[in-house]
Amino acid sequence: MSATTTHLSDDEKRLAELGYKQELNRSWSGFSNFAISFSIISILAGCFTTFGVGWNNGGPAAIAWGWPITAAFILVIGLCMSELVSAFPTSGGIYWWASKLGGAKAGYYTGWLNLIGLFAIDASVAYGCATFFDLTLDTYSTSWASGYSLKRVFLIFVIVLALAALVNIFSSKLLAMLNNISVWWHVAGASAVVLILVFAPSHHASLSSVFTHTVNNTGFFGGHSGGAAFWFGAVPLSVILTQYTITGYDASAHLSEETRSAANAAAKGIWQSIFYSAIGGWILLLAFLFAVRDESGVTAGGGGFTGGSVAIIFNQALTTNGASIVLAISTIGQFFCTVACMTSTSRMLFAFSRDGAVPGGQYWSKLNKNRVPVYGVLLSVVVAVLLTLPAIVTVNLPVGDELVPSPVAFFAVVSIGVIGLYVAFAIPIFLRWKAGSSFQPGGWTLGNKYKWMCIVAVVEIAVTSFIAILPTSTAGAPWYKGFGWANLKFVNYTPIVVGGALLALWLGWHLSAKKWFTGPKMTIDLPEGVSAADEIRLEHHGASGHLATTPDTESDVAPA
Repeated sequence: MSATTTHLSDDEKRLAELGYKQELNRSWSGFSNFAISFSIISILAGCFTTFGVGWNNGGPAAIAWGWPITAAFILVIGLCMSELVSAFPTSGGIYWWASKLGGAKAGYYTGWLNLIGLFAIDASVAYGCATFFDLTLDTYSTSWASGYSLKRVFLIFVIVLALAALVNIFSSKLLAMLNNISVWWHVAGASAVVLILVFAPSHHASLSSVFTHTVNNTGFFGGHSGGAAFWFGAVPLSVILTQYTITGYDASAHLSEETRSAANAAAKGIWQSIFYSAIGGWILLLAFLFAVRDESGVTAGGGGFTGGSVAIIFNQALTTNGASIVLAISTIGQFFCTVACMTSTSRMLFAFSRDGAVPGGQYWSKLNKNRVPVYGVLLSVVVAVLLTLPAIVTVNLPVGDELVPSPVAFFAVVSIGVIGLYVAFAIPIFLRWKAGSSFQPGGWTLGNKYKWMCIVAVVEIAVTSFIAILPTSTAGAPWYKGFGWANLKFVNYTPIVVGGALLALWLGWHLSAKKWFTGPKMTIDLPEGVSAADEIRLEHHGASGHLATTPDTESDVAPA
């Protein structure tokens, strides 16, 4: 190495050891790194939007007991990932870990599952934000609109994506600041919601009803909410509430190349975001459950809402103004979550493209003068819109005596999100366990605890992934009378979506990728001012040697 390497920080030296030059702007503090994962987990998003999954598949008891139990298992997953990011603090995150520990094939599958999952989560969170924005205004003002409109919500969804993209493109410093604000919004906002639900209602549910009452809104087992069949057949479906909410914490890894003292800070960012979200989410959910005034009314649905909707609880317990305030707090939290999701997706896309794994990678790995992968941000917007286009097709679902429009096709498309992310998490965790004592840990390590923690993490992911593909009602189960693929209200399309994605990846690997994809590439030896995007463009045009052209981005990175 030349003498100029003395100008590199410890983070840049470690990145150089992993084969990369510092291209992204390393301006994030450890708190900012924690903040982005905390924002993506977003208890103000998942706890509100998927509450009905827990309620309909077990009721209050399933939520009250299921959340902390499932969260404890997810924390084990996060601790395993913390050890990995400490050893390999790169933007590629779990894709890079899998490649390092298991070779190019493992990296290919992990990277694509992670990226597809991130694209789907981008779409689902932004759409949830748009839905709750529309619901907030509709609750507060009767003149806002006449009924729920899928096309109106889709337009709001596009606006949400555009605003999130502008924030992402403008500056990494602005992003870090916004994510710091997001943490306090989630803490203060969730606290405000809890206080409102504690002091505003004139009546609260009893301890017994919250921790022992059960609900079976699936139709399975004759609708009975007791017995072994119910506890082992219906209640497990409720874990999706926790599993969906507490995800996306791999963002701390994807932002590690922009974080100071990343080997330690990113590791803490992962497990601490899970830990504090688990505590805050449980308190928030208990506040929802204690605010229930009419349990059967929540189960039955009505007023334009399906069974298990949090909006029914708020309308039961609060005045119109109170309900609209709670919904508004959640909506703003979901916008912060959308911004953070887009950041994580664009960084993963940058890293995966930098290594030549994504078609058009020379664009998605290109940085602007602020060192932001601007085209990667824009691609995440375009993919989110394309994924969500089916949501404008109106399918009226019967809720009581009403026909309510529902974006069921959208939910079918984005169902791969949680499974894609968690299966991607499982691959490097298993490979780390398989590596045993040959694994070289970073400054943050599990010690010998990895021997049981990695196995627990992989088994939890396998079990919950299987649960996620199960039908959630009798009308969606092929072995029940009345099943029909056209019955979009009930059919769980996750097996088809996940199976199709895995088949596409298998074909892509065997027909093409295995001939040219070799895993992570080295950029540390590129000349000063030449970026990964330049090198990819050079390869794309079939040239040889390094580029000697005007660089894509202004850079003050010292050469190796």
